[in-house]
Amino acid sequence: MRMAGLVFGVCVAMASAALAQPQSHPTPASNDQVYEQLNLLLDVLNNIQENYVDETDPKALIYGAASGMVRTLDPFSQFMEPKASREIKAETEGQFGGIGIRLNTKDSWLTVLTPMPETPAYRAGLRPNDRIVAIDGESTRDLHVADAMDKLRGPPRTSVVLTIRRWPKGLLPAASKKEEDSDEEDVSDGSSTLKDFKIVRENIRIESVQHRMIEGRVAYVRVSEFSARTTADFRTAVRELLKSNPVGLVLDLRYNPGGLLAAAVEMASDFLGHGQLVVYTQGRRPESRQDFRSADQALCPELPLAVLINEGSASGSEIVAGALQDHRRALIMGARSYGKASVQSVISLADKSGLRLTVARYYTPNGRSIHRDEKKKTGGIVPDIPVAVSREAAEKLFDQWEMIYEPGKKPRSAVKEGEFVRDAALEKAVDLLKAGDAAPRLKVPAP
Repeated sequence: MRMAGLVFGVCVAMASAALAQPQSHPTPASNDQVYEQLNLLLDVLNNIQENYVDETDPKALIYGAASGMVRTLDPFSQFMEPKASREIKAETEGQFGGIGIRLNTKDSWLTVLTPMPETPAYRAGLRPNDRIVAIDGESTRDLHVADAMDKLRGPPRTSVVLTIRRWPKGLLPAASKKEEDSDEEDVSDGSSTLKDFKIVRENIRIESVQHRMIEGRVAYVRVSEFSARTTADFRTAVRELLKSNPVGLVLDLRYNPGGLLAAAVEMASDFLGHGQLVVYTQGRRPESRQDFRSADQALCPELPLAVLINEGSASGSEIVAGALQDHRRALIMGARSYGKASVQSVISLADKSGLRLTVARYYTPNGRSIHRDEKKKTGGIVPDIPVAVSREAAEKLFDQWEMIYEPGKKPRSAVKEGEFVRDAALEKAVDLLKAGDAAPRLKVPAP
């Protein structure tokens, strides 16, 4: 009955949590009902342990039960095993131990898309289109990119050995039938070379901010996510752009899935100032409302601003767009955003697993619910100026944003220049700002 003891301990802890709820707030089920339901779970697990055809792993069963329980809540709540919990923490902190590389798959083989600048992979001399045929001596044939990244990440100052096959000028030959049918680690065509690279891992920063001037007049900042480093990187980028005296700024939040609430609030604050309401959250209980306000001073209080969003903009990016729209501080352009406006709290559990639990929802300053309702077809941020973009063009634009870094060369897009598609939303935003058409529509807060 070892399993029963383990499960009983979990059940008692869960029941104790239920009993610990303040009595002034009635729970949906009585305590007797909770115990009855927990006993049902215990019966199921005991039956599996005693009667299932194969031996079972107690921890796997507990994790499976926890995952299934959380999946009944909503798409964003999640039970995370220790490994996944560590990865989530690394992503939100904006750095992790690794070699600094982006990967894809070509002809069933793991292939370098690009090393990131100033990282161990970049300094070691890895190049775009290098084929990784082995990691620490193990073949990568048919290895999923996510599994490869797990192998490449690790504590700083530890090393990993990559076996690389390289063709002249970094170009791969067309896949041959011989290569496709081979079960060997790799096939040489006589022109490629095979070499081992021993690379020492370091803390890798997640670069979430890109910036540039467009036509020397309009500042452009693209933010791909909101991590712990986003605020500092964003402010550095904006200060540098302001030196060129731009006539306006385009803030590109397309395909930004969100991230840390604090980083999103701070970004909106940089354009608002004056202690204005940026967003508020509301949980189950009326007194759980929490307001998030901008700082008194703004980094960019008056510069005309256009914000680009699309169906891939969610959570933190919707908070920024919604606040700037409600305060008439920016023109919102593009397509309706995703509509993910629930607040997840990440709770660390005793065995280093984690629980990402929805505890509240976001509302814009004017009280609009951003959260999508599939039945009513509501939710998300509706742009002030819609700009229609085909799915094919949107996918190509996303590929164009991916930068390739090669030692000794200037960064370039992953898409060849002759294959670029027009960025209609960005062009329209730039035209409005250059012509001064955005300013009359905006309301800059009075000091």
